[in-house]
Amino acid sequence: MRENRSTGSSGSQTTASGRKKIVSTAGGSITMAAMAIMIITSILSLRGLPSEAKYGVQSIFFYLFAAVVFLLPFSLVCAELASTYTKSGGLYRWVSEAFGPRWGWTAMYLEWQTVVIWFPTVLMFGAASLAYIFWPESFDEALASNKVYTLVVALFIYWAATFNAFRGQRSANLLSTYGGLVGTIIPGVILIVLGVIYVALGKHDYLAHVSFFPDFSNVGTIVLAASIFLFYAGMEIQAVHINDMKNPARDFPKAVFMAIGVIVLLYAVGTLVIGLVIPSENINLLQSLLVAYKGLWASFDLSWLGNVMAIFIMFGVIGQVSVLVTGPSTGLMAVAQSGYLPPSIQKTNKNGINTPILLVQGVFVTLLCLLLIVLPTVESAYQIMSQMATIIYLIMVLLIYGAFIRLRHTAPGKKRGFKVPGGLIGEIIVCTVGIAGALLALVLSYLPPSQITTGSPLMYVGIILVGVGIMVALPLVVYSLRKSSWRNPDAHFYPFDWQIEGRKPDQVSKWAPGYEPTEQEVEDAETNAISNHAKFKHM
Repeated sequence: MRENRSTGSSGSQTTASGRKKIVSTAGGSITMAAMAIMIITSILSLRGLPSEAKYGVQSIFFYLFAAVVFLLPFSLVCAELASTYTKSGGLYRWVSEAFGPRWGWTAMYLEWQTVVIWFPTVLMFGAASLAYIFWPESFDEALASNKVYTLVVALFIYWAATFNAFRGQRSANLLSTYGGLVGTIIPGVILIVLGVIYVALGKHDYLAHVSFFPDFSNVGTIVLAASIFLFYAGMEIQAVHINDMKNPARDFPKAVFMAIGVIVLLYAVGTLVIGLVIPSENINLLQSLLVAYKGLWASFDLSWLGNVMAIFIMFGVIGQVSVLVTGPSTGLMAVAQSGYLPPSIQKTNKNGINTPILLVQGVFVTLLCLLLIVLPTVESAYQIMSQMATIIYLIMVLLIYGAFIRLRHTAPGKKRGFKVPGGLIGEIIVCTVGIAGALLALVLSYLPPSQITTGSPLMYVGIILVGVGIMVALPLVVYSLRKSSWRNPDAHFYPFDWQIEGRKPDQVSKWAPGYEPTEQEVEDAETNAISNHAKFKHM
């Protein structure tokens, strides 16, 4: 998960009231290769490789499995929705068109909440990276495993990034650009190159040469693999750019297959390299990437370069956190202007940054980081946050699948720039595979993995159940408390199709299959919807 979360092809301008007005920023064309690169760079990350390295060569099966049952079908579904509902709003518009704004708001909130839960995991990883800048390795390992050290460093990084964000998005974007290059791309290339040289020289490896297919009878051993679904998160963001492609129906599937091939290859090779230098039983979810670098460089008598790699990765974490501090909240607030959050939270400072929501977000992150106190190890806290983020994200994914299925029924005649191939059979196969895969990963994510120490299984599962329950309930509670006065009068959000047509979202569209409304009909309907603005102010 690396991409800046937003609501789609839209931007914002600050109004006199201190809130933001959404404006369109779509334009230009994207080639098949460019789309593939966008997908790759938004999804690829090194942080999660150690969790899969515990599986040895079996990790390749899990990467391929998750790509087939999650990344591919979800990419196709998001592409059709994005090419059909092209106005600003992204997943909020998709779900709202199908089920109404209550669930559209919930889906948007859950995406924001996913990133909020994800923050502690990357912050813990950042603290471990900082620890491995020092010498000797025994000191690094002890420091990275210390709860107090991890908590202090994690909160310092987060709040420093938050206060820096108050100055404006420009500096955060700059940090993100260089952080992505120095903290992900360069270390990733180095990891793979070192691994190839390591093997070519015939050096000893610890790779677990187990059966390619996992033992599904032992569920506890495959729980860690569920986190791969979160590795592949972000397609709902890139899909909104599909209408900027020259020929989306032809080129987008090719771009997806190309991106999937590269992503699976890089993830698999990077994971196997870690297994080369670290025995499976010694792999730590937070530290083993850094240990692997040290081991690889040490095999060439250049162990000090392992500490240099830790500096690179630490810089990448800072860049990632800097841009994602504001990214998710920007998308959430763009939607909240329809009346979901009080005006006091919608206000921006002189630099156009929504400081109130960043402070609320910071409180969430701080409370989640405090789980370090009650869990037995830093590694177990890291894992529980990863699994909670995976569950929240998958709930949002299931809402999108539901919206896709319903809109195929309620709006069959709407023009689609891209359509899932295969007609009705293609729809059934894609949705069945995608939903089954998401449900499987969601169920597995509630279970404690057998490969790491998590303390009491009852407490572990209880924390996840209570945490997820609260986070799913929050947007529904907020929606029920909304007031008409919360709506930003400066935000003219393009009306939903069911508003334009004067129907409810659960009613079948009056535009029958095969019927294409004229431009004048659409224009008249839009004018009628906007002129009756008060009718929809409680949505």
